[in-house]
Amino acid sequence: MATQNKYERKVTIVGCGFAAVALGISLKRAGLNNFIILERSNEIGGVWRENTYPGAACDVPSRLYSFSFEQEYPWSLRYAPQKEIFEYLKHCINKYSLAPHIQLKKEVAEATYNESSASWSLTTTDRETINTDIFVSAVGLFNNPAIPKIPGRSGFKGTQFHSARWDHGIDLKGKRIASIGTGASAIQYVPEISQVAKKLDIYQRTPQHIFAKGDRANSPQSHRTTTWEKILQRHERLSLFARFEKNSRRRSSEALTRKSAEAFEKYIRSLIKDTDLLQKVLPDYPPGCKRGLRSDEWYPTLLKPNVNLIHTPIKEITATGILAEDGQQHDVDVIIYGTGFTPTAFLTPMLITGANGEKLNETWREGAEAYLGISVAGFPNFFMMYGPNTNLSGSIIYMLENQARYIAKCIKLLERKKARAMHVKEDIQKQFNDELKAQLSKTVLVHENCRSYFQAENGRITTNWPGLMLNYRWRTRRVRKLDYIFN
Repeated sequence: MATQNKYERKVTIVGCGFAAVALGISLKRAGLNNFIILERSNEIGGVWRENTYPGAACDVPSRLYSFSFEQEYPWSLRYAPQKEIFEYLKHCINKYSLAPHIQLKKEVAEATYNESSASWSLTTTDRETINTDIFVSAVGLFNNPAIPKIPGRSGFKGTQFHSARWDHGIDLKGKRIASIGTGASAIQYVPEISQVAKKLDIYQRTPQHIFAKGDRANSPQSHRTTTWEKILQRHERLSLFARFEKNSRRRSSEALTRKSAEAFEKYIRSLIKDTDLLQKVLPDYPPGCKRGLRSDEWYPTLLKPNVNLIHTPIKEITATGILAEDGQQHDVDVIIYGTGFTPTAFLTPMLITGANGEKLNETWREGAEAYLGISVAGFPNFFMMYGPNTNLSGSIIYMLENQARYIAKCIKLLERKKARAMHVKEDIQKQFNDELKAQLSKTVLVHENCRSYFQAENGRITTNWPGLMLNYRWRTRRVRKLDYIFN
């Protein structure tokens, strides 16, 4: 039976990356200490544990890609490398005493709401049952690698792996390598492996807008900072915040989009003089349509004599390499899939069943949607971190902090109302998502030449927030009781 005494409701969080850490800290600050965090792996970290490819780093400056309340951290670079971000997460877990709440090697396969007890039953892959009053998904969007269904993959005699499952046991020095994809991961590892590869073929489906990163080393810093250093840190964070908010506004402004496109073309023409290569790397869609990328090494790498950018589609993978649709066979020793993840397949592979036996994957068959990306009608006492339409051009850490505070407030509200369960009203959820669709329809995300991972198969944008980070902060500043059903 679910506990109902004050501050004793059990909260179970699935996943242990930035989202779970943000929520764990918010719960503790709210006096809610009866929670556990389930992590499927044998270590915490989420995407920053799994992505260990050469050159892995964040494309949002560290000062912004960090918790607002945990800024005194000695980042070595303006854009933190993967290892430092992973260590930062561990630092936060230790500082805020979250370790006792974390259970490793606990992968949730199913979650079912029990109406009689107003609680959830979670079943792990090893068939353990965990009963909880509140169920929170904190699994993120970038946790399931996407590998394209290319004919002949199983017959390749060499080594092949996804960038998020990097095979560090393979020495790439002197190897002939094929890298499929030119997204956020590829633009980081390709420059690194080009330094050791005998030959590197890069298969590009769509050119990207990749602006200069301008990375630099930070001044040496300890965990103890002076008052002046704290002032400078806050100023830098505020400046970065304002810059990213401006980038977000660009998506719905024709004038700003045009200005950005002109700046990009000028930038790219200053780097690349080869006419054929220039045609391959110039996108036919406006900046902001896809995820904005930053790199100082990508375009110089394409000019190297051992690097070949191939824009011809792949016909099949053969035993010795890749056969392009133009009939050319490119023999390689290693194939690396820099093909991203499945962000629109929210919460997979968990099977979630709400009130009246409603299946979440059926509810979302036309595309995932929620209220504030946090609550779903018909699924009481279920909340999400990094849910539908909460991704953005900015810091997802900032968004997660807002979500964490909101969820903690929901749980406290349940206590004050002495209710067993709460879930958002269906008409409130519909009204909210109609508003999102209307806003998104005015952005470059729906440009006729745009096709990105932001969109579900039916073209619906289910991942991205259409407004500013401050807009989201305002919407989640408090829990509107009239938006929810309590019982």
